[in-house]
Amino acid sequence: MNKRDSRLRRARRSRMTMREQGATRLSVHRTSTHIYAQIIAPDGDRVLASASTLDATLRTGATGNVKAAEGVGSLIADRAKAAGVVKVAFDRSGYKYHGRVKALADAARKGGLDF
Repeated sequence: MNKRDSRLRRARRSRMTMREQGATRLSVHRTSTHIYAQIIAPDGDRVLASASTLDATLRTGATGNVKAAEGVGSLIADRAKAAGVVKVAFDRSGYKYHGRVKALADAARKGGLDF
């Protein structure tokens, strides 16, 4: 089993728990150059809001660092509140909760999301 398979196994396990609870998810995906966040409906078939470092407002400067992740976190919080979502479950997609993933989560909490 390689790192990717282990990460996906962890992600699958946590997503099943969130699905059983019927929670709206804040899902995070990261690559070496960008970070993406989506608010996904409880049934899993619709994306209610999304933000990433590909957005024009966040594209300036470096896009693969903690500062960029904080920008994505605050942007996703604003877009989620505009969509009427306040309470979410944080889906870290099997990534460790540190660095860019933690920065995005902290910025989303500061922006008004509750998780």
